[in-house]
Amino acid sequence: MDVLKIFVSSILAGVMIGIGGSVFLQSDYKFVGAILFAVGLFGIMSFKLHLYTGKAGYILENKPIFLAEILIIIVGNFIGCLAMGLAFPLDQAVVLVDKKLSADLLIVFFKAICCGILMFIAVDVYKTKKSFLGVFVCVPAFILAGFEHSIANMFFLSSAGAFTMDAFIFTLVVLLGNAVGCLAIPAYKKYLDKEDPAPSA
Repeated sequence: MDVLKIFVSSILAGVMIGIGGSVFLQSDYKFVGAILFAVGLFGIMSFKLHLYTGKAGYILENKPIFLAEILIIIVGNFIGCLAMGLAFPLDQAVVLVDKKLSADLLIVFFKAICCGILMFIAVDVYKTKKSFLGVFVCVPAFILAGFEHSIANMFFLSSAGAFTMDAFIFTLVVLLGNAVGCLAIPAYKKYLDKEDPAPSA
């Protein structure tokens, strides 16, 4: 494991998410902003950068040491998002963060699971099909649905200057929910999918 390479790559991935988040927040049209937010994941996938929600879905197929890599990625992603957030303090982020932090944490957790599922689909479609279609379908979908993406939230919180214990707890809940969502399909395929020849419903 090349720790320095992973760490720097993770910081750059955080910057890319910050770029996407900045475009989204400043867009006059939510639908357009949601589509353009995907530029972050597009850049990450194009240059094989390390994003937490892009890697969490592959925990089950890797050795335990992969968890250490995941932790490095989270820290790097945060640093990239923090830098972008401090560079671009946006009033729109304050409004969005106030709404997020006032939400029930159980609902936040389930929204994070849903986001994780969509993120895994986006990443795995690219990984297996070499297609960006999943990126430009799944990313706008989770944005418009109001699902919670842990790394995007790191940028929003940093841009809003929300460095509180509530923000920290919120981030942990979303990180956990994203991991559960990212692992939902891989876990199903690994432990439950017996490749039944019968057609699915």
